[in-house]
Amino acid sequence: MPPAVPPTGAPAPQPGRFVSLEGGDFAGKTTQQRMLGDWLRELGHEVVLTREPGGTPLGQVLRDAVLHGADVDPRTEALLYATDRAHHVHQLVLPALARGAVVVTDRYLDSSVAYQGAARELGEQEIRALSLWATEGLLPHVTVLLDLDPAAAAARRTGAPDRIERESAAFHTRVREHFLALAAAEPGRYLVLDAARPAEEIHAAIRARLAPLLPATPDAIVPATPDAVAAARPTGARPRADR
Repeated sequence: MPPAVPPTGAPAPQPGRFVSLEGGDFAGKTTQQRMLGDWLRELGHEVVLTREPGGTPLGQVLRDAVLHGADVDPRTEALLYATDRAHHVHQLVLPALARGAVVVTDRYLDSSVAYQGAARELGEQEIRALSLWATEGLLPHVTVLLDLDPAAAAARRTGAPDRIERESAAFHTRVREHFLALAAAEPGRYLVLDAARPAEEIHAAIRARLAPLLPATPDAIVPATPDAVAAARPTGARPRADR
C-alpha cells in the first residue's frame, strides 16, 4: 500500500475541467464515459472523450504495441505508457482544457501507478513521478474509480484478451487493491463507486459529484436525491463485505 501522500501535481488549467475514469478492465469505464459525454453535451459544454493509451494517432500505434504486440519487459511497458501519456497530454488534453472543454479520459496516470508500479512491482512512487514529469504535473479535477471484483470483471470479458487482460487473477487483485489505496490517499480527488451497480445509478453519482465543478448553467443542477448524494461523497472506500 502506498503512503498517504498529498498530490504533488499542478491543477488542470482553467477554464476547462479534467475527469479520469479508472478501474480494472471491464468495470464499465467506456459506458460511463459515453453517458457522461452525452450529459455534458446536453448542458452545452464542449466535450473531449479520449483514452490512454490511444488518444492520438501516435498513441494508437503505442497502444497496439503495448497491448497487442510482442511481450515486453515491465520497464519497457512502463515507458511506452509514459510516452503515450506525455504526447496525449501535450497534443490533446492541455489544448482542450485551455479552450474550456471538459476532457474525460478512460485511464490516466493512476492506471500506471496501479498496474506497473504496484502489480509489476516497479515502485509506485517511481512510476507516479515519471508520469508527473511527463505531464508537467497535470492531475484530474475528479478521478472516478469503478471498483469491481476481478472475478466479476473476467465474467464480463468478450473476445480475445490483450496482454494485460491475460495476467493472473493475483495480478488483477493487486491492481484493484492498489487503486483502492490510491483513493484512500487522495479522497478529495477520488470518487469510488461499486461497478456492480446498475449503470444509471453509477452515472447519477458521477453527475452529482461533477456538477458543482462545472460552469454554472440552469441545466447543470443535479437533483440532490439521498442516494446520489451518498454515492457521490468522497471516500477511501474498501471492498464491501458482501462483494
